[in-house]
Order: sequence, then structure tokens, then C-alpha cells
Amino acid sequence: MPAALARPRAMTPAAAAAAREAGGVLSVEAVLREHGPMLARIAGSYEAEPARRDDLLQEISVAVWKALPAWRGDAALRTFLARVAHNRAIDHLARERRAQGEELDESLPDPGHDPVQHAHVRQRRDDLLAAVRRLPLGQRQAVVLALEGFSLREIGDALALEENTVAQRLSRARRQLQQWLGGEGA
Repeated sequence: MPAALARPRAMTPAAAAAAREAGGVLSVEAVLREHGPMLARIAGSYEAEPARRDDLLQEISVAVWKALPAWRGDAALRTFLARVAHNRAIDHLARERRAQGEELDESLPDPGHDPVQHAHVRQRRDDLLAAVRRLPLGQRQAVVLALEGFSLREIGDALALEENTVAQRLSRARRQLQQWLGGEGA
């Protein structure tokens, strides 16, 4: 496979430091290409309407572009980007709530071929997303990052919280989601 078509590799703090020492700069395009799906899902957890979600994702992309030079490799790039995304989303929500807030839509493709199964899976996903949006902001942030596969430590780094605080928020959120969803394995 030609190098230009290869999937970009995860940028580790050591690789970023080496690139900087060699006079290189992190390419915002490469960073957004690699981490764009995660950033889109974070935006989707804050905005339900597709146009508003796209606006938020664009705001997040600009914030990443502005913040990327400040990344020193103290935390993983993924964690740094999640923090930037959540901070931008919080600012976006505050601005929207002043003007009048709404939710956002997430159109994740379902690999199933059975229309009935597809509808059931879609409904469960929609119910879960709606329930996650109802969570208090601190719990919602922790849940979204946990669903992205972040560890407690990474979530704590991204949200500037202690691991115990993250664990408590996730536990409370899990109980609340199970209550709202009728104990369907949330």
C-alpha cells in the first residue's frame, strides 16, 4: 500500500517530541484525520441536530488547530484533544442555552442487514443517546469518554479530575441510565 494511502499511526508523546526536535510541526490535518471520528462523536453527545452538530464539530476543529501548538506531550494526544473538544462543547452549550439550546443527532452506521434488527438496534442507540444527553454535564462527559474507550486515568486527565471522581461519576451515571432505560444493560 502506498504510504500516502496508509492509515495514519497514533501520535505518541515521544513521536511528537521527536518531530518537534527535528523542526517538524504536528499536522492538524493528520490529527483531525486520525481523531476526527472521536471528535465527531463528542460533538454528537452535545448536539442532536445535524447542522448544529456540524457547526460544533467545526468549532472543535478550529479549537484543535489553535491548541495543537500548546500540546507538550504531558498527556496522550487523544486525551489532549478530548479535553479541547469538551471545553469547546461546553462553551458552545453555554452560548446556545443563552440563545436557546437543543440536542443533536448521531448517525452511526449499523452493519446489520435485517431491517427489523436494524430498527431495534437504532431505537436502543437513540434511547441510550437521549438518556446520556439527559445526564448532568459532568457525568455526561465521563460517560462519553468511557464509551470512546478512555481509561479512568485518561478521562481524569481530559477532564482535570481525580480517578476516584471519574469512577464516582461513571457509577452514578450507570445507575441513572439503568433506571431511565429500564435496566436494559446500560
